[in-house]
Amino acid sequence: MRPVIRLSKSQFVSGLQCQKMLWWMVHEPEAPELAAGEKLQQVIFERGRRIGEIARTFVPGGVLIDLPHHEVKHRLADTARAIADGAPVIYEASFLEDGIFVAVDILDRRRDGFVLVEVKATLDVKDKHIPDVAIQTHVVRRAGLVVTRAEVLHLNRECRHPDLSNLFVRENVTSLIRSAVRAVPKQARELLSMLAGPLPEIKTGPHCTAPYTCPFIKRCWPPLPDHHVSTLYGIRQAKAEEYVADGYKTLFDLPRKFAASPTARRQIHSVRTGKVIVERDLRRALASLAPPIAFLDFETVNPAIPVWPGCRPYALVPVQFSCHVLKADGVEHRAWLAEGPDDPREQLAHALIAACAGVNTVLAYNAPFEQRCIDGLIEVLPHMEGELVALSRRIRDLLPIVRDHVYHPDFGGSFSIKKVLPALVPGLGYDDLEIQDGGSASAALETLLLGADALTAVQQRSLRRELLRYCERDSMGMVRLHERLRALAGL
Repeated sequence: MRPVIRLSKSQFVSGLQCQKMLWWMVHEPEAPELAAGEKLQQVIFERGRRIGEIARTFVPGGVLIDLPHHEVKHRLADTARAIADGAPVIYEASFLEDGIFVAVDILDRRRDGFVLVEVKATLDVKDKHIPDVAIQTHVVRRAGLVVTRAEVLHLNRECRHPDLSNLFVRENVTSLIRSAVRAVPKQARELLSMLAGPLPEIKTGPHCTAPYTCPFIKRCWPPLPDHHVSTLYGIRQAKAEEYVADGYKTLFDLPRKFAASPTARRQIHSVRTGKVIVERDLRRALASLAPPIAFLDFETVNPAIPVWPGCRPYALVPVQFSCHVLKADGVEHRAWLAEGPDDPREQLAHALIAACAGVNTVLAYNAPFEQRCIDGLIEVLPHMEGELVALSRRIRDLLPIVRDHVYHPDFGGSFSIKKVLPALVPGLGYDDLEIQDGGSASAALETLLLGADALTAVQQRSLRRELLRYCERDSMGMVRLHERLRALAGL
């Protein structure tokens, strides 16, 4: 006998984006694609759980259906009991109708019915929230309750720590979900029917990445040939599709008089010749970087719930840096990483100023990011403004020096350091590191600094070690990249 298929709210929403994605989610729950990026997902899940807990304090006096989600039968029974007992508010109220299970974040009882409140860890109501709220509204109404109003409770960009009394904004979306609610019964039947059959045939398209990137995207999208036109620097996806339709599949196929930006022309020339292209002006650009040079890289956290004075939700806060200082007698490495949940900004600022003391140029890769971090420090540390402004004025950006003067065929149309470094400095990439990108580093830092209670001492030491290695690789990578550029320029 075939098992009964039951959809969760998130699965239903996934099915609206792509039926094939939903089919794989349901029939291959252990698929490796669903396990990819698990550490980052854990941070996101923990962030959502914490926001949900705090949101309940803004609608107090409720009963929590405090059971694991897989205990559906008991959750339904506890919810029915809370409703019958007249609970004014129910958190995680659970319902199963039309084969769809939902757990409502906050169900707020009013004289004429209930207000359904969905808690979101965003700063606004977004289009992608509409089907989410609509499916819950449909299921709760099918369960026999009168839902008079639907709301999204989201984070307030105007909130500033330490006053979290206005952390949330409660926004009415009743009119926005009306048509989506009407569409739910038909959509539910179609999705459940589809899941009872074989894998559906769905063409690839914009829905593969919107509103979320499908974890199974590589299964559907065949690997593109090397130097596909979509890798052309600065090209829009729609324009790339036009070129493919016109018969220009790779950069080799583009006409000789193809109109392109200087950077894109350099890319095409490099790809067609298989050589590194170096512009004459590279020498002048590098010569403008006055030594001694400090190569600086920040790592940051952006907690959804502000934890340090003056911070708003998702404020970017530097909590780690790596700095290699190039002097006439060699390279010296200086690093700093916050410890514990206390505000790290002043300590970091002092360490940063000391690390860059005596240098004439502070070089970063994509320097606006480092500038933004320092601007944030200036805002909250007015007594250090002079020193921080002086440091900020010495910052130069290595990225446009590469972009405007050099192209290697292996860049693939990108000037990210993750592409540029292994191409120009073979053997110095990120594949040997446990943490390999900024998103993972930020997630690890948030766990280490704000969620360390969930880690053992050994895990904390290991995480610190990996974070220090990753950040050091970024700044040392700039040192080696600078050396390589100077060699290419004949300096």
